[in-house]
Amino acid sequence: MNKNKLFFLLVVVLASLMPACNNDFLNTQPLDKISSEATWADGPLSEAFIFNVYSFLGYGGFEEQGLSALTDEAMFTHAGRNINTFTEGSESPSNLAWFSNTYEWGNMFLAIRQANIAIQRLPDATFDNDELKERLLGEAYFLRAYYYHQLLRYYGGFPIIDRPYELNEDYNIARNTWAQCVDFIVGDLDEAATLLDGKEETPGRASKLAAMALKARVLLYAASDLHDGPTASSKSSVLGGYANLDLVAYTSGDQNARWQAAKAAAKAVLDAGSGYKMDLASPVSFEEGRDNYISIALGGGSAVGDPAASGELIFERTHTPEYTQENNWPLGGIHFGINNGPNGYHNWAGNTPIQQLVDDYEMMDGSQFDWSNPDHAAAPYSNRDPRFYGTVLYDGADWKPRPSDVAGVDPSDQIQTGYYDDGAGGIINGIDTRESPIENWNGSRTHYYVRKYIDPDPALADNQSSAQVIPWPFIRYTEMALAYAEACIETGDDAEAQAWINKVRFRSGMPAVTETGAALMERLINERRVELAYEEHRYHDARRWMIAPETLGRGIKAIDVQATLKAGQSAHAPYRYDKEVYDYTYTVVDNTENENRKWDDKMYYRALSRDEINRNNLLINNPGFN
Repeated sequence: MNKNKLFFLLVVVLASLMPACNNDFLNTQPLDKISSEATWADGPLSEAFIFNVYSFLGYGGFEEQGLSALTDEAMFTHAGRNINTFTEGSESPSNLAWFSNTYEWGNMFLAIRQANIAIQRLPDATFDNDELKERLLGEAYFLRAYYYHQLLRYYGGFPIIDRPYELNEDYNIARNTWAQCVDFIVGDLDEAATLLDGKEETPGRASKLAAMALKARVLLYAASDLHDGPTASSKSSVLGGYANLDLVAYTSGDQNARWQAAKAAAKAVLDAGSGYKMDLASPVSFEEGRDNYISIALGGGSAVGDPAASGELIFERTHTPEYTQENNWPLGGIHFGINNGPNGYHNWAGNTPIQQLVDDYEMMDGSQFDWSNPDHAAAPYSNRDPRFYGTVLYDGADWKPRPSDVAGVDPSDQIQTGYYDDGAGGIINGIDTRESPIENWNGSRTHYYVRKYIDPDPALADNQSSAQVIPWPFIRYTEMALAYAEACIETGDDAEAQAWINKVRFRSGMPAVTETGAALMERLINERRVELAYEEHRYHDARRWMIAPETLGRGIKAIDVQATLKAGQSAHAPYRYDKEVYDYTYTVVDNTENENRKWDDKMYYRALSRDEINRNNLLINNPGFN
C-alpha cells in the first residue's frame, strides 16, 4: 500500500473515533494540528487549544533540578547536570548551563506563538458561547503575559511579537526595551483582567485575580534596583559598561513612581482576595504556626493539613487530564517527594537545603540564630521559627515510617544524617547519609533534606503513589502581602509594611517586627527568604535587590553531625536520636564536591544561546555575554 493511501486511511480512522472517545482525544494529540476552522468553530476544541497553551507551564517548580539549586537555598546532589556551569560563572552563549523549559527562550516563544494564534482567532470564532469565548481570550492574554514575564525576569527585554508569524516572513527582529516590555505585559494583564471579570474560577486556570497578581509582580520587579539604570550602573561595572542598558533597565524616569505603581497594584490584589489566616492580631502557638505552614505547602492537596489553605493560592499548577504534559508522570508533590526526599526512604535527595538557608531561620523570639552563641550551637534545631520545621528535614527530625525493607534499621521514624558512636569503638553511619547501606549514591551532601511539598501521610513511606494532589504555587496571596510590604518600605510607609509583614509572621507563630527604615527592609528580605523558600523567588529576589554577590555567590556550607555516648550509657541498637544517651556536636563545613561557587555580574541575566543569535541577527546579547 502506498504512503498516501495509508495516510488517508489513518485520517478516516481517527475521524471515526473522535465522537466516541472525546476525552481521550483531547488528551493525546496537540490540538493546534486540527484544522483551524474546525477548532475555532467548536467551543470544546477551542478550549482544548487553550489547554495546550497552558501545557508550556510544565510542572512548575516540581522538576528534578530546581531553581533553588542555583541559589543559596539548595545544592543539587547529583553531579554532571551542568548546574556548576552557572554557579561558577562560566556560562557563555556557546556553553549554556542547565535551564528549565519553563523559562527557556525558544520554548517561551513557542508558547507565545500558540497564545498569539488564540488571540488572533478567538474574536472571530464562530461557536455559540460568548462567555466561553471571552474567558478563553482572557486566558490567552494572561498566558502570553505569563510567558513574556518569564523572558523578562530571566533575560530582560525581548522582541515583542503580538501575532503568529507565517511562513517565509523575515524572522529577524530586535529586542524591545525593558520599559516597552513591561508596558506590553501590563497591557495584556489589564486586558485579561477585564475579560476574566465575573468568570467562573477554576483551580489551575487564570482568573481576574491571577491577572492582577501577575501585574503586581511585574511592577515590583520593574521598580527594583536591578532595573533602575542609574542604580544598577553604580553597583555593577558590568551593567554600567553595557552599551544597551535600556534592554534590561529603565534609563530614565522616576523609580519612586514605579514603587508607587507596584504598591497600588499589590494592594488591589490584597483587597480583592483573602489568603489563609491573614487576619490574626497576635502570634499563634508554635504547633499551629508549623501546621499552618505545612497546610499552605500542601495547598489543600493532601489528607494531612487544612483544606482551607487552598484559598492561599491565586494561580497554581494542578494535575488535571486537560494538561497533557503531566498525564504520564506521578502527581505534582509526589514527583517532588521522590526527587528530593531522603535516600533512606528510597528517594533521590535532589535539591538539598544548604546551611546558609538553615541559619537564616530566626529563633522563636525573633532573634537571629548565631553559631557563636553556645546554646544555639549545642542545639541548632531547637526553638526555631516554626516554618523551619515545615521546610527542612534534619538529623533527629521525626518523619514518616520507613519502607518495609528499612523499618528494621530505623523503627523510630527519625531522619539520620549524622554519624553515631556504636559503643564498641566504631561508627554507625546514619541511614540517610551518603555512607548509608540504603542507596548511598542518593544521600544528601549537605546532611539536610527538603520537607516542604512532600506529603507527610504515613502511608506514603516512599512517596511513590497518592490519591492526593499537591499543587505548585505559581502565585499565592502571601507573595502579594510581602510585595506590598516591600513597596510600602520603599515609599516610606513603614507602619503599613510592619502590619503586613506581621500578618504573615503571626500566622506562623512568630513575634512582630518593630524595626523601621533599612533595618525593616532587612527583615523583609529575610521574611521572603524563609516564607517563600523553594518557591523560585530567591533566584529573582537576590538579583533584583542586587545582593547576589554576597548571597548567591557564597560557597556551599553543610553540617557534620557527630554523636558520642555519654559516660555510663549504652548505645541504642538500632540507633535512635536520644539526647539523654548521646552528646551531639555540630560542625559547619564547606562542600565543594560538585561546585566551587562564585559570583560574576553577568549572572544577573541568562545568556542568549549562540544558536538564537545566529537565527536572529538583530539580537543583542546580555551584559557580559557579548
